[in-house]
Amino acid sequence: MKLSQITLATLLCAVSAGAFAQAKAPAPDYTLSFNAAATTDYRYRGISQSRVKPALSAGADFAHNSGFYLGVWGSSIKWLKDAGADASVEIDVYGGYKGSINKDIGYDVGLLTYIYPSHGVTPSPNTTELYGAVTIGPVTAKYSHSTTNLFGFANSKSSGYLDLSASFDLGSGWSIVPHLGHQRVAKNSPASYTDYSLTVNKDLGNGLVLSGALVGTDAKGYLSPVNGKDLGKDGFVLTAKYNF
Repeated sequence: MKLSQITLATLLCAVSAGAFAQAKAPAPDYTLSFNAAATTDYRYRGISQSRVKPALSAGADFAHNSGFYLGVWGSSIKWLKDAGADASVEIDVYGGYKGSINKDIGYDVGLLTYIYPSHGVTPSPNTTELYGAVTIGPVTAKYSHSTTNLFGFANSKSSGYLDLSASFDLGSGWSIVPHLGHQRVAKNSPASYTDYSLTVNKDLGNGLVLSGALVGTDAKGYLSPVNGKDLGKDGFVLTAKYNF
């Protein structure tokens, strides 16, 4: 075989192999992911849900390439037992749509329901919220609006939570996330408060992410100590999360 023939044959094989590889690996229509985490204190909107004690959580997420997504997440809790209810687990079910206006501006709209199985109290702590968020570069503004009573507060339908956060990539797997939020509890103004946090994340690879967060609120005057614990006090939270 002549050199020119060998070169041509090699080129044809390379082109054919590349075309075959592309044909064999089309982009998936959806992704399904899972996560599990352990934290020294489950804080939500600045308030401890686990009586300033450790908690375990896990979740699953379905995301379609059209932008639609569904998910479920659950965590151990203690605050309802402190309130005289039986529930020791929180289950969140959510769904929505993510899209973008251009390469710098994205949006996210959806519905989230917090479920506390077998809580046995009235008003029910089960809560449903509509939410919408806009992201511009590293900064995200989000508003959540309750369509039910908010976490057991009587006559608190149409409460709202507005928060502003940002995510800055520091390189080498490090990132920093500042956050500021305000919870308005409708017809229960003494329960309204502001929360703030600063989180540092380290992605160790293979799905494992470690984080440390300084968290606090101005709710200390309203939330009386529960079992000797101030649920809104300033604190430092460590979390290990595994994504797979």
